[in-house]
Amino acid sequence: MIRTLQKKFTVTAMIAVTVLLAVLLGAINAVNAVSQVSESSRLLEMIAAGEDFGPAPLLEEAPEGRRGFWQEPLTEDRRMSALSFAVRFDSEGAVKSTDLRHIASVDEETAAALAQQALESGKSAGKLLSYRYRVVEPAPDCRTVVFLDVSQQRHNVLRVAALSALAGILAWCAMLALVAALSRRAIRPIAENMERQRQFVTDAGHELKTPLAIIQANLDAMELMGGESKYSRNIRSQTRRLSGLMQNLLTLARIDESSVALDLAPVDLSVLTGEQAEMFRAPAELKKLALSSDIAPGVTVQANRAQLAQLISTLLDNAVKYCPEGGAITLTLKGGDKAVLTLRNTVSEPVDTARIFDRFYRADSSRNQKSGGYGIGLSAAEAIVRLHKGSISARMDGADAVVFTVRL
Repeated sequence: MIRTLQKKFTVTAMIAVTVLLAVLLGAINAVNAVSQVSESSRLLEMIAAGEDFGPAPLLEEAPEGRRGFWQEPLTEDRRMSALSFAVRFDSEGAVKSTDLRHIASVDEETAAALAQQALESGKSAGKLLSYRYRVVEPAPDCRTVVFLDVSQQRHNVLRVAALSALAGILAWCAMLALVAALSRRAIRPIAENMERQRQFVTDAGHELKTPLAIIQANLDAMELMGGESKYSRNIRSQTRRLSGLMQNLLTLARIDESSVALDLAPVDLSVLTGEQAEMFRAPAELKKLALSSDIAPGVTVQANRAQLAQLISTLLDNAVKYCPEGGAITLTLKGGDKAVLTLRNTVSEPVDTARIFDRFYRADSSRNQKSGGYGIGLSAAEAIVRLHKGSISARMDGADAVVFTVRL
């Protein structure tokens, strides 16, 4: 029990940590990328404003001894150290001059080709290879394309992304070790409380077996001496009901044990379902219920046969008890990747399918005992399915029928 809860606690905590780290590091990298793009755009705009590479009008004077927190001031030193070049065209589109004073990795032919490609794009600004460019018209008879090498900014973005990813992985591993170390202590009170509850149910069930057996034996003796009466019939009915209730509680307690071991073997679910359907045909006829089945042959699953028999029996018993007189019950079994068992039965009033598998939930609003149900049969069925790594669900089919679907 403790190990199961510890695993669930660790998984839940690490999902929260993963989401938090992803959002935090993603935000940091997004802000860094936007900041780098904004800075390169401002720098390119400044260079383009002074396209003769003389003093630029957009320079920002940094106060002595101070630097910008989010963005560094665009000073003359920044502009002069930027890797940039410019190509000027005359009114006829011919290259007039090329300025490569601030870059050594580009020759005139490459600069002219890039500038011509920028003009052909028809955009006033954009990006080619590792350069951002801007087209300006300092005079009516010429155009200038100014380029800025942004490979360093891209490298900075990738470096921050790599470092943040590494830091995130290390932080995730550290949190995993910390959560794993503390999870046992965190869930121990809950696990101990659940174990005490389970043990109480088990002990109470075993303790009640003896007085129930004595009551049943005394009742048999009374009927032998004085004959059967309505009072003895009521006592017998209630003792049988209490015995059945305790048996279901003990079944749930055993299934809830994390250490329960299933004796799995290939089970012909088609044969088993047919056998269970035949067992309930007579009770259904007594209530004038139409019980029909459509069972695909040869459906085999790896499971515990006794528990699957209890599962099918519980669903059919629930259907017979709560199906109104003259109603219909339909049992269907289909094969495939998973075996799908479907049971549909009519009901006298809508059922809250969201709570139908809750323990002690009764579909009838008055919670009377007329149907003979205990309110925990479907809980036991759900536990059996969960133990076999399957799924069970319930839904309303219109206003007068409920459909149970089991996938194994």
